[in-house]
Amino acid sequence: MAETGNGRKDAEILKSVIFDLDGVIVSTDDLHFQAWKSMADRNGIPFDRQINNLLRGVSRAESLEIILRKSEKSYSEQQKQELMQYKNDIYVKLLDNLKHSDILPGVVELINRLKKAGVKIAIGSSSKNTRKILQKIGLETVFDAIADGTEIQHSKPDPEVFLVAARKLETKPENCVVVEDAVAGIEAAKAGNMTAIAIGDAASSSLADYRVNTMMQIAEILNLE
Repeated sequence: MAETGNGRKDAEILKSVIFDLDGVIVSTDDLHFQAWKSMADRNGIPFDRQINNLLRGVSRAESLEIILRKSEKSYSEQQKQELMQYKNDIYVKLLDNLKHSDILPGVVELINRLKKAGVKIAIGSSSKNTRKILQKIGLETVFDAIADGTEIQHSKPDPEVFLVAARKLETKPENCVVVEDAVAGIEAAKAGNMTAIAIGDAASSSLADYRVNTMMQIAEILNLE
């Protein structure tokens, strides 16, 4: 059953739903891990899944800074750019293996119910590979708007990507609900004056308006038929 957190709003006024991508629509966590691990091993930097978990919901540049905390070497800005490019080249190649069956459980059904109810939907992701991921899993034409890392200057917990999505949807932020699996994403949603639904690891956030275990619980919150 969905758990209600703080500051909930009447579901009747929620006009649009903005989904995070990774961990909500599809999971590419392991692909990120493989790519960062390859980069780290190549440069003798300690890296494991515990460190990888710290990278969820943050930008590529911020992720690299977190990883480099374990390095004994200092890197110039040019070298950092090269490290990020190396990681991304590997990650993009790994994305080629994504397919429709990698969509997380309940996502397609929830999207169909939202569309049937006339609710506008968007993606709000810090990833610069958002459109490629959506194309690989067959959802590139499903969303009414896409806001991604190519359009923002500040990653989550800054609300910029969600505000861009709301603007594209022509919906006031206070009438948007965000579905997030990262604490930084919940913080971003609340900073943008949006209702925040936490799934997965984000359920630990005290800022979440609702906490769910499944996508269908979101349908219940929004009173979808």
